[in-house]
Amino acid sequence: MGGKAGARFAPVILAGGSGTRFWPRSRRARAKQVLALDGERTMIQQTLDRLLPLAAAEDVWVITNTLLDETIAGQLPEVPRGNILSEPVARNTAPACALAAFLLEPAAPDAVIGIFPSDHVVKQPARFAEVIRAGVELAASGERIVVLGVPPTRAETGYGYVELGAALDSAAVPCGGVQARRVKRFTEKPDRARAEQFVASGNYAWNGGIFLWSARTLASAVREHCPAMAPLLEKIAAAHGSADFERVFAEVYPSCENISIDYAVLEPRSAKGEMESEIYCLPADFAWNDLGSWAALHEHLAGGTPEEVGPVNVCDGTSGPAVIIDATGNYVYAPGKAVALLGVSDLVVVETADALLITTRERSQDVGKVAAEWKARGRGDLV
Repeated sequence: MGGKAGARFAPVILAGGSGTRFWPRSRRARAKQVLALDGERTMIQQTLDRLLPLAAAEDVWVITNTLLDETIAGQLPEVPRGNILSEPVARNTAPACALAAFLLEPAAPDAVIGIFPSDHVVKQPARFAEVIRAGVELAASGERIVVLGVPPTRAETGYGYVELGAALDSAAVPCGGVQARRVKRFTEKPDRARAEQFVASGNYAWNGGIFLWSARTLASAVREHCPAMAPLLEKIAAAHGSADFERVFAEVYPSCENISIDYAVLEPRSAKGEMESEIYCLPADFAWNDLGSWAALHEHLAGGTPEEVGPVNVCDGTSGPAVIIDATGNYVYAPGKAVALLGVSDLVVVETADALLITTRERSQDVGKVAAEWKARGRGDLV
């Protein structure tokens, strides 16, 4: 099996981000992943909790930024401080993922790297562990790339989609008893009509942003598909552990292309065709949610599908039970306050010490525009 019992497994937690989608609770220096949105543990602590049964703490890496690194180091004392790397500038997911591959390739080319966003929710950790072990086993068996595909529950236009191909013969390909399928292609953020077609077909999954590959496989793919980026990351990796590392990182990393791993590696690799690309999909059927907006948090805390929880009021962190009269489908965060809802529907109300957000669940995806407007007005203290 993968994980601690098989191939060396090195999870990489991506923990950058600008902290805008959950404004005003999140800010640049306290982005979503360092907040406790779902229980007492922060999102990044929950991410590590899911991974430690599968990997040694010294094999865990975190890629973040200088605004968050000390907070993250304090929240994750198990992870060696030297494994928490701060990007000098944001360069999207491809350079961050690839850097991990070039760091590990010289000494551990067969180690399987797992890429994990730091701010997702998983309600079924035992199934998560089972699927990740299967993915590690599959990724370790050759020049193979493994993606996790979330079974779609709606025609979501904010996610990427994975078109599924032929099912694998589990007797011929090692995948831990979890059903794997070949990948035909990736489609980023389709419009509403295409998203509805994808979901209706039953042959697509959401791209959950979780990938597994050996250090050698990823490094080779970067050399093939991003030839300008590869030598830059090799130079940074060569300096790791030396007194020059921070200087080299700061000088060289900004020259890397600002591109996602999906566009940089997965899409060109999948263009080779279903049978040649060696990209496989395992089901992320462990009650996944990326909590991408206040509306998504409302849905998650209410405990059901959008249709089921639409009328439910969620009062988060408030003082005692709220008074609710003729009100439906609202989300309120007002810590320590007594809350009353009267004759309102589908609102999002979030109060912090220095800010108040009032919007609707429908418009909650646009909260980043509010942070951008404060920045444009010179109110850096609010972002």
